[in-house]
Amino acid sequence: MKRVLDVLVSGAALLAASPVLALAAAGILLEDGRPLLFVQPRAGRGGRVFHALKFRTMRVHQVPAHQMAQVRAGDPLVTRVGSVLRRLKVDELPQLVNVLRGDMSLVGPRPTLPEQVAGYDAFQRRRLEVTPGLTGWAQVNGNTELDWPERILLDVWYVDHRSLWLDLRILARTLAVVVGGERVRSGPLEQARLHAHGSGRGG
Repeated sequence: MKRVLDVLVSGAALLAASPVLALAAAGILLEDGRPLLFVQPRAGRGGRVFHALKFRTMRVHQVPAHQMAQVRAGDPLVTRVGSVLRRLKVDELPQLVNVLRGDMSLVGPRPTLPEQVAGYDAFQRRRLEVTPGLTGWAQVNGNTELDWPERILLDVWYVDHRSLWLDLRILARTLAVVVGGERVRSGPLEQARLHAHGSGRGG
């Protein structure tokens, strides 16, 4: 059912969002030229590497790939169009193609760089047990407002509690985050901490 939902929703979303995709592409082209897309190797389920697609929101530069995730709003490398795309999460829409391909799901832990995965411990590797997502439990409960260990806790909690109903809740919350912005939700974070402790994870 999850894969069927992924294909149906991502296909319909690409069609519905085509005017937005066209506007985003035009904005990037007019402000900063080509390339329109930023293509980056990411680790998927089981650590399998695939190429994730995003609209390019930063100026052409030489920042190492592992530092890309550290870029935040207000960074001088982010273009004016890029800051809008990031705020509205439009920069992530090309990853709907990754969902159609089966590299990603609509919901799951966000895919990270292969270099990061190489340094995972056993607990962190648990987030690789499922297909990575366009959005996820960590993204609707704080996302960039959380530090990396907190995101891992939320991701592992999702892995152990995933269901179609939870995925639908996450998709609904994602819309609320796009409209209202990111904020840390202390309840789910504490729940994830207790779950990790009960599963034998220290800290």
